[in-house]
Amino acid sequence: MDLYEYQGKQYFRRFGIPTSPGGVADTVDEAVTQAEQAGYPVVVKAQVKVGGRGKAGGIKLAADAEEVRQHAGAILGMDIKGHTVHRLWVEHASDIAKEYYASFTLDRPAKLHLGMLSATGGVEIEEVAATNPGAIARLSIDPVTGLDRAAARRWVDEADLDEAARDQAADLLVQLYTCYTEGDCDLAEINPLILTTEGRVHALDAKVTLDDNARFRHPEWEEYAATETEDPRERMAHERGLNYIGLEGSVGIIANGAGLAMSTLDVVNQVGGRAANFLDIGGGANADVMAAALEVINADPSVKAIFVNIFGGITRVDEVAKGVIEALQRVDLRSPIVLRLDGTNAEEGRSLLAPHLSDRLLAEPTMLEAARRVVTLAGA
Repeated sequence: MDLYEYQGKQYFRRFGIPTSPGGVADTVDEAVTQAEQAGYPVVVKAQVKVGGRGKAGGIKLAADAEEVRQHAGAILGMDIKGHTVHRLWVEHASDIAKEYYASFTLDRPAKLHLGMLSATGGVEIEEVAATNPGAIARLSIDPVTGLDRAAARRWVDEADLDEAARDQAADLLVQLYTCYTEGDCDLAEINPLILTTEGRVHALDAKVTLDDNARFRHPEWEEYAATETEDPRERMAHERGLNYIGLEGSVGIIANGAGLAMSTLDVVNQVGGRAANFLDIGGGANADVMAAALEVINADPSVKAIFVNIFGGITRVDEVAKGVIEALQRVDLRSPIVLRLDGTNAEEGRSLLAPHLSDRLLAEPTMLEAARRVVTLAGA
């Protein structure tokens, strides 16, 4: 679950991480009130879960109430990369001497936590990694031992932060690591982490992603869930217990297994198509699961053709075929389906499907041939 900037800063403050004083506003009048409480000058910031707010005009400096009214009125309702601004964060403006970058996330292959720290902040870390990878000091952290103050101080030295910032930055990094681990984050990022002209180090921005698997430990997260603007396709899929991510193409994807689903997206792209989704039905490709998957895909008006790609391992293909046949009787599909079934009992499954094949339900022997057929049907 991704948090808005203001929620991320509120989350940071629970763990002692310093941030700029400010408050949330949903109206122009509320923005003025928050500005007066924070103290002028202030920054009026659009709250959307997407980057590029500044370039889009969603972040503005205001010296007085009149400028706050002007900027808040312009930003509220603004469209930023498809996200409409309904809420503002108004905070006291900081006099910045230097900008840094700091984050913690999980290095899954290494089974370690990964910290990234750079004396170059305020820009996308991907840009820094591409143009100057040596500017990022990486720190692998064993979850058992964690991060202590001494290790954080050595890390700050390696990153070559300004001497005036190093002690405070080391303390803050320990706090950020605590937020990341005890706060059950998938990502805790500060960009920029700033050194002010008065010599203070604090978080000027906050990007926090919470681990949904830990939600049972955090009843307070319900307040965040209430502000989520979830893709309606994803909400529909999650209500049916499906592992679904909405994309922007015209080929609906159903596969069993995350690896196969990712490969299916790649093959569709390879032959000139674009996937409308990632949907992994796992090992239980029975009629109920298949019907739920087809219902979700069918509800997406951008889908012009559906690719069902099943490889039977523990799951038998003949059972999958029965599930497809029964599901087709339950769901009135708008789009043609292309099937690729392989693996355990594949021949039996194909035999079961043979009487049902038509110009709306087609079968291909390989993933590549099926991808080509479905992309053609989708008109991609």
